[in-house]
Amino acid sequence: MKIAMLILLGLVLGLLGGAAVGIGAGVAWVELFKTSNFEGYSAMLVFFTFMPIGALLGAVGGALLFGIMAARNGDVAMEPLPVQDHEQTYR
Repeated sequence: MKIAMLILLGLVLGLLGGAAVGIGAGVAWVELFKTSNFEGYSAMLVFFTFMPIGALLGAVGGALLFGIMAARNGDVAMEPLPVQDHEQTYR
């Protein structure tokens, strides 16, 4: 359960961080390539193209990173449950 919560935390943090990086990359693209600002085209390019792509990549990367970190940690690693003998409980 701890591993799943850490993966979800990585997903959310990666989503937010990736969206921020996507906005930064989009603004850099608009400035570098002198994208037209006619009727807000450059803003739509940034917020409807670069931000979702950055958020998607960040979410996947964050979930993978936190999942790998959780799996390597010995305290969080999953252990098999002990098998109970049902015959002994009914005696």
